[in-house]
Amino acid sequence: MTTTGAGPTHRDAVPSTPAALRRLVADGRWTGPTAGILDGYQQANLVIVPQELAFDFLLFCIRNPKPCPVIAVTEPGDPVVRLGGTEADLRTDLPRYRVWRHGELTDEPCDITDHWRADSVGFLLGCSHTFEGPLRAAGVPVRYAEDSAAPPVYVTNVPTRPAGRLSGPLVVSLRAIPAGLVPRAVEITSRYPAGHGAPVHIGDPAALGITDLTRPDFGPSPVVMPGDVPVFWACGVTPQLALPQVKAEYAITHYPGHMFVFDHTVDAGPENMG
Repeated sequence: MTTTGAGPTHRDAVPSTPAALRRLVADGRWTGPTAGILDGYQQANLVIVPQELAFDFLLFCIRNPKPCPVIAVTEPGDPVVRLGGTEADLRTDLPRYRVWRHGELTDEPCDITDHWRADSVGFLLGCSHTFEGPLRAAGVPVRYAEDSAAPPVYVTNVPTRPAGRLSGPLVVSLRAIPAGLVPRAVEITSRYPAGHGAPVHIGDPAALGITDLTRPDFGPSPVVMPGDVPVFWACGVTPQLALPQVKAEYAITHYPGHMFVFDHTVDAGPENMG
């Protein structure tokens, strides 16, 4: 596997708009995470599959809307996503990607122009970083490890609903919330179905088959303060576990924490984007 283009985050010069961020990304001047920046704008996970797998993947998303909320789908072979005021090239406008060949991770580039094909179909799926800004604005803390802008992520024992060749477990992200603020967190996140919506579980991790909260399957260890309650949301890593099992000729996803950022705000909602 080769890794290319890993560079600084440039958090001391965060652009003020998603369009400005995408310009920096396309120019190779921003290769770091989008998680934790541009609060209030819709962020999205990326999945690109061959056209012959696109219907199965779309059906998988429809049957599993919590972990896979569909915001946009491109025409086969067209790398440009158009939604409302956003028009962007999926080959260049995310800071970093993952490329899979026959189920194996083979590359983590910052540009996938050479990997895009005439039969490629791009899916942009809602991301939980979308609701973190509204949580913070409402006084609900979103605590991460000091060296991370992403939550801990766990593979559960809860199955997704299969679709065609796609199946796999539900994956969840954790945010430890002060007990008195849990109802507020549920109410706020339920407003954002394009950000995974309300939690899928609150409380005992064992109910999801999670045996050790301190050892996530992906991401940093959780930050849990006295009086916190573990709250779990469906996570966009779910399709990234289902896709390799298909062993498709190729698939492309975003690198964790390095999402696509739309021009519309989370409160506008993709349903109002036309």
